[in-house]
Amino acid sequence: MWRYLQTCCLDDVTVCLAMSLLLFLKASQAGRGASNVKPLDGVKILDLTRVLAGPFATMNLGDLGAEVIKVERPGAGDDTRAWGPPFVGKESVYFLSVNRNKKSIAINMKNSRGAKIIRELAAVSDVFVENYVPGKLAEIGLGYEDIKKIAPHIVYCSITGYGQTGPMVQRGGYDSIAAAVSGLMHITGHEEGEPVRVGVAMTDLATGLYACGAIMAGLLQRYKTGKGLHIDCNLMSSQVACLTHVAANYLNCTIEGKRWGTAHGSIVPYQAFKTKDGYIVVGAGNDQQFVTVCKILNVPEVSKDSRYKTNTLRVQNRKELIDILSTRFSEKTTSKWLQLFEGSGVPYGPINNMQQVFSDPQVLHNGLVMEMNHPTAGRIVVPGPGVRYSEFAVSHPKPPPLVGQHTVEILKGMLGYEDNAIEELLHTGAVAQHEILFLVSLLQDLPMHMGSTHMVA
Repeated sequence: MWRYLQTCCLDDVTVCLAMSLLLFLKASQAGRGASNVKPLDGVKILDLTRVLAGPFATMNLGDLGAEVIKVERPGAGDDTRAWGPPFVGKESVYFLSVNRNKKSIAINMKNSRGAKIIRELAAVSDVFVENYVPGKLAEIGLGYEDIKKIAPHIVYCSITGYGQTGPMVQRGGYDSIAAAVSGLMHITGHEEGEPVRVGVAMTDLATGLYACGAIMAGLLQRYKTGKGLHIDCNLMSSQVACLTHVAANYLNCTIEGKRWGTAHGSIVPYQAFKTKDGYIVVGAGNDQQFVTVCKILNVPEVSKDSRYKTNTLRVQNRKELIDILSTRFSEKTTSKWLQLFEGSGVPYGPINNMQQVFSDPQVLHNGLVMEMNHPTAGRIVVPGPGVRYSEFAVSHPKPPPLVGQHTVEILKGMLGYEDNAIEELLHTGAVAQHEILFLVSLLQDLPMHMGSTHMVA
């Protein structure tokens, strides 16, 4: 459709507006009589990202209805396919956790014909997402300026370690390094202990969420202006932005950040307390909640003590107060404290392990467990999206793809390639179709392929 509109002698802005209108009309028509139309139905996303931040972003967009085309290296595919154990069959659980609702096309980008296919896919896509070191894709004609020439409507999102310009631009970015450089590790860990990495890659995940929101903003911007745009999203900026009050403490009051363990630098009590058989986390965010905590612990006199009347005073007299509360918490089991706090209005909860998390009635009620049937791994289970919507459900997810599972389908369906052209691309190694599924297709159409001898990467 993009190429057809260009032949009508229209300028790029007009073509972009026409494309946006067509996309809007397509989504509107899809919604007529449909009970589960999603906001990104009809949006095509070309996904050149690997590992976590990018795949997490595009998975969330796929959950909202976008068609995500994941471009992978023939053979090895996404780096995380090799991250394990654990594996389910031969599939990395890490990879399975962040790649649902995607189709995979295996393309050798270093092959000129492979790079050409990516440009052709970009021309018929709405969004282009990549996480290469700045300048790498431009070397093979796939940078923003290159893609903009053939697809001025494109929302092109780059996810990097440190941004598109600046003194650290050529450094690779992994979550742990970005978390260290941006200060997150400095403020994470026991008060007198060593810096600690957060249990999951929160810098990557935060960047993925920023990228997801930025891409949707880019699509809205294009609808308003008729123009695509480039989005610069990076791990360092995302994490520094998420330092919030710790950063503001330093910027406004030159108060250096420090590690507090499970406690909070500005609220007391707000931390984990050791019980007779485990831990409970309690947070008193205002003076009334503190009074309630003291009643539950049967130390009402503490709430009347002049040293603890306000939160400011409690922060100043933290050690003495925490010693008193810790002694009381240690006298009963976690389950007993949970019973006592129930219905009190004070935020509280146990420290759960994974078995306890996925047995929690609220977790199950919120639909946070997704099951899928994977073509080789069989039944797989992953955490689902953290948001629910009144007018549509994020349901019936497609399982994470095998490397190159949809190569032939995409070449035919999106680009209109004929069988003989696809055969040649497979033979030269410009693209690859997953071996198991390719053999299945051969058996289904045996007379057509009799005598074929090309290897499939």
